[in-house]
Amino acid sequence: MASSETLTSQEYIQHHLTNLTLGWHPEHGLGFAHSSAEAAEMGFWAINVDTMFFSILLGSLFLWFFKGVAERVSAGVPGTAQNFVEWIVDFVEENVRGSFSHKNDMVAPLALTIFAWVFLMNLMDLVPVDLIPHLFAQLFAVFGADPHHVYLKVVPTTDPNATFGMALTVFLLVLYYSIKMKGVGGFLGELTLQPFGKWGLPANLILEGISLISKPISLALRLFGNMYAGEMIFILIALLYGGGMVLAGTAGVLQFVWAVFHILIITLQAFIFMVLTIVYLDMAHQEHH
Repeated sequence: MASSETLTSQEYIQHHLTNLTLGWHPEHGLGFAHSSAEAAEMGFWAINVDTMFFSILLGSLFLWFFKGVAERVSAGVPGTAQNFVEWIVDFVEENVRGSFSHKNDMVAPLALTIFAWVFLMNLMDLVPVDLIPHLFAQLFAVFGADPHHVYLKVVPTTDPNATFGMALTVFLLVLYYSIKMKGVGGFLGELTLQPFGKWGLPANLILEGISLISKPISLALRLFGNMYAGEMIFILIALLYGGGMVLAGTAGVLQFVWAVFHILIITLQAFIFMVLTIVYLDMAHQEHH
């Protein structure tokens, strides 16, 4: 690989694990970070531009494709695209019916969006690790930038900011529907009066509070951890290409095998995120859980 010829293995790995970050640096002002250390110094309000770009791009692609198919839907013999979309919609609808026992027209579209969007973001992990970052670095080099200081991560779900952002959105929906369906008193009662009754209020609050807070944390970390580990394995395999013909041939075989296996992980993680979202919203609609 081109990058590994001029970088050590550690630098190569670090380069691929660093986001393209835009923010206000205490010394250099507004601009892109030239290292992970600079990105950290930019603080909380720094933006991972690559995560934002690819997540919005893939979300827009999902909306464009599904909207286009919906506009061309036919009652006669359906085309390949219509069959594909109907299969996904039926799959999601079946999971909603099996996991959500209440009436809420928002849940099914939300589940479909989550499954398709997370799947597309995960799918970017199958793009060769050096392809898009190398082209991006060469583009910036035209404008005088050092390619070694141009970072780009193409898999949004390997950024904890993205996974925690989605998980917190689900968490806010859970809180909203919990209060809407049960009232403030009912919601607080579940946090303070279960499972030990009013005499165990401190223990109830601790147990129920931990259970509530753990939902978005586990939702975010599960997706991030699996996708980050998958990306790391692809990066380690890519390092083998710089070790001669034998190792390069081995890397090719390993890359293919891991890519095939990773398709299962990509799909499974999108499915798990969707199902847990449905289950959490179902729990929010219940009187007791």
